[in-house]
Amino acid sequence: MDFEEVLDLRMNGAQAVLESLKKEGVDIVFGYPGGVVLKLYDEVYKMKFPHILTGHEQGAVHAADGYARASGKVGVVFATSGPGAANLITGIATANMDSVPLVCITGQVANPAIGKDSFQEVDVCGITTPITKHNYLVKDVRDLPRVIKEAFFIARTGRPGPVSIDVAADVFNTEFEYEYPETVRLRGYTGDYTGDAAEIDAAVKAIEQAKKPLVFFGGGVTSSNTSEDLRAIVERLGAPSASTLMGLGCIASGTKGFLGFAGMHGSYGANMAIQQCDLLLCIGMRFSDRVTGRVAEFAPKAKILHFELDPAEVNKNVEADVRVLGDLRWSLPILREKLMASKTDFGAKHAEWLQHVAELAASHPFSYREEGDAIKPGALIRKIGSLMDEDAIVVTDVGQHQMWAAQFYEARKPRQFLTSGGLGTMGYGLPAAMGAKLACPGKKVVLFTGDGSIMMNCQEFATIADHEIDVKVVILENHILGMVGQWQRLFYNRHYSASELKGKRDFVKIAEAMGLRGYRLTKAEELESRLPELLAEPGPAVIDCVIPQEENVLPMVPGGKRLDEMVLGGED
Repeated sequence: MDFEEVLDLRMNGAQAVLESLKKEGVDIVFGYPGGVVLKLYDEVYKMKFPHILTGHEQGAVHAADGYARASGKVGVVFATSGPGAANLITGIATANMDSVPLVCITGQVANPAIGKDSFQEVDVCGITTPITKHNYLVKDVRDLPRVIKEAFFIARTGRPGPVSIDVAADVFNTEFEYEYPETVRLRGYTGDYTGDAAEIDAAVKAIEQAKKPLVFFGGGVTSSNTSEDLRAIVERLGAPSASTLMGLGCIASGTKGFLGFAGMHGSYGANMAIQQCDLLLCIGMRFSDRVTGRVAEFAPKAKILHFELDPAEVNKNVEADVRVLGDLRWSLPILREKLMASKTDFGAKHAEWLQHVAELAASHPFSYREEGDAIKPGALIRKIGSLMDEDAIVVTDVGQHQMWAAQFYEARKPRQFLTSGGLGTMGYGLPAAMGAKLACPGKKVVLFTGDGSIMMNCQEFATIADHEIDVKVVILENHILGMVGQWQRLFYNRHYSASELKGKRDFVKIAEAMGLRGYRLTKAEELESRLPELLAEPGPAVIDCVIPQEENVLPMVPGGKRLDEMVLGGED
């Protein structure tokens, strides 16, 4: 009798984990083995369960994150106890800040050894409590199916997020009668975030009264897959719109009235519109400090309408005049329907305001100065954007290159621009790009990274080479920790303390040593003569682009300033 025929009879805990993952639709796991999960990995081997061995556990969890963001599914990662589990922490926190659904399954020491400072024992539940949506310690094999069912339900419903499942080593070996539950019953949590429709009526009334509305949306629109409703609402209102960093792609770049992203390095048009509007319709965003600037003077003329799923985010940073609490999948279709039924001629009413905002945006677009034959980041990113398909996925690390990508890459669809927004995790990009490509094998994937960020998880070059994962890695090499250096340049008298990268690293050789093709571009003319050919080559590659060290990301809202107190750049 083969394995498949005994699944509903009797199995061990390791088999139960994998069978439960199959029932949840998991088609790939990222991970790194170790002593207490050997039984689990033995069953991975026997069942031929799809698994990617990364070079580091942090690479595995970021890869699962990239997979989840690109696909909308739950990403899954395995790690062993102690250092293995601890190495997931940065990735779990990254996913938690950006509301990414993950299930992280770690091994724990055996039941008799728990709490005795045993070899490779850490309190995973204690460590992850502040950075997960929920966590579990499984000490009885009979709890495994229920816990896994609950974990996926919690991770993907409501505001998505990571869930940790720590499993005692002896649980993997113990046999039991396996039965996977069909339903989830959790005290105090149903996953249903249907709100009060009267709140939507109040929002519609406020919108009808507004003369200068601005639609401001964030990553919640992506998570809830409601971009079509958002686009219809914006079109119906004939109003300008702006996004947070996490909302990029929910409204296509180039859409009439779309001003790009707002905040510290956001567009002049978006920031000025926020400060001048009389109504700010905020959808699926949380008023991060990078978005608001000086909170006390954020949107000073506006009535704030906040459509939000998580009650903890309402009135946390910015006070809302009207709140609509509930899942956007519930609220936005109703808002759309009510606005369509409204007798207000929104287009005529908002035409002058829309034109005014368009003129503001046109007066100070994202731009850069040409300087001899140097490769300018804006030119590089715009050129790559022109060579990408409409459904290509762009991933970034964190720093100057991240902001340049947000400014100059024209995202057209949700889940097309993947970045660590909340935690700002250097080292996120390479493994996340790998996960995104495995989630969407038919789409092109390009990573923008810096010479600081790429060193954080460069071991994953070997992973993408070993598995022929077609990611094009574009390094913007300026020999400095770019954003740190920019702040030191602007605010610390050019005291480049511990930020310059003047070592002997050679990214082309590093790439080649790990099995990848490596190229270096140093002149602007190579963006035309070489770059298109390099991007068109099949298979993964590293393209190291040398850029000026003292190039700044501008515009910029200095810390503690209002959004309209921007330091402008480009040709100004």
